[in-house]
Order: sequence, then structure tokens, then C-alpha cells
Amino acid sequence: MRSVLTTLTAGLVLSLSLASSSVLASENAKRGDAEAGQAKSAVCTACHMQDGNSIVPTFPKIAGQQPGYVAKQLADFKSGVRLDDTMAGMVAALSEQDMLDLDAYYASQTQTSGEISKDQEDPALAGQVIYRAGLTEFSVTACMACHGPDGKGVQPNFPRLSGQHAVYIEKQLLAFKDGSRSDPMMNGIAFPLSAEQIKNLSLYISGLY
Repeated sequence: MRSVLTTLTAGLVLSLSLASSSVLASENAKRGDAEAGQAKSAVCTACHMQDGNSIVPTFPKIAGQQPGYVAKQLADFKSGVRLDDTMAGMVAALSEQDMLDLDAYYASQTQTSGEISKDQEDPALAGQVIYRAGLTEFSVTACMACHGPDGKGVQPNFPRLSGQHAVYIEKQLLAFKDGSRSDPMMNGIAFPLSAEQIKNLSLYISGLY
């Protein structure tokens, strides 16, 4: 009887070990290579710069982004879930591995800090209230609930926002508000916000570092 139990136990341990190895192998297979990503990033530099720190406010900084987020956005652009004529052309020839490699490269870079001017401080403070407390009258939850008190996000679904260009954040929130960018959670959060509240919130997030 003991030998049977020993055999069954050994078989179970072996099966679990093989299953764990299989899961680990699968995860490793989906892991990007930062060095390979850097080699593939040349086409991205025109808008996002070599290290992912765009200097044009309408192009997002992608340096230091949460691992997995850039790859997801690239996949969404390719599938048409997220619409942008320029990005659709850029991602058309990318494979899943290309996207993972680019993701790994940009995630490994250090994002530059965001800055707001003296005359933007008061609007930014108004935006701080929304970011940290939400708007209870419209059932809008605090942004930091998903993106963190420091705005660095949570891997991989909630992106890093801190230090991002205010102009770009404002553009995306307006797109969520009018439905031209689809995300049920963000559509519901952005819709009740006024254009002024969106601008103030964007300024606060940009200077959050």
C-alpha cells in the first residue's frame, strides 16, 4: 500500500512540476528582449525619441511605462481596437514578438520628469482633487485608485501617467469622453468631466512625479 501511495505521490509531484515548467516556459516565451527591442525601435524614434522620451507634447512618453502596456497598445493599434492612422501603419508589419521586444526596451528606459509652469499651479491643484478624491456627485472614482498615488500605474492594464505630457493626457481624456477611444471604464470616468476639469487634471498628472 505504501509503495502505491509513494508511486502516486511521485507521479503527482512530477505532473505538477511539468505543469509548472510548462507555465514558466510559456511565460518566458512571451517575455520581450530589451536589446532586440532597441534594435527594432529605429522607426519609433521620429515621434518618441531614441529613449522613448518624446519632446513633442502630442506624442506620448513611453519610457518607463508599465511592462506589458506598450505591447498591449501596439496590439490594439494593429487589431483596430484602438484607432490611429499613423500608428496603424507603424504596427502593420510587427509580430507579437516585435511588440514584446519593443515593450521590454521602453519599459527599461527612464522617463524624464514632467513640468508645469507657475501660472499652471492653481489649475493643477484643482486637478489634484479629482485625481486623489474623484467626483462623488458623478460617481467618478479617484484616478489614483487604479494608477496609484504616485501615478506610476499597475502592470499591465493601468499605465504610468506621472510625468506624461499634459497635452497628450488631455487629448486622450477628451477622446474617452466623446467615445472616439473606447474603454468602458475610462469612458465612464471621462464623460462627466468638463473640458476645464480635464485640462486641470491633465496638468496635475503631468507634474506628478
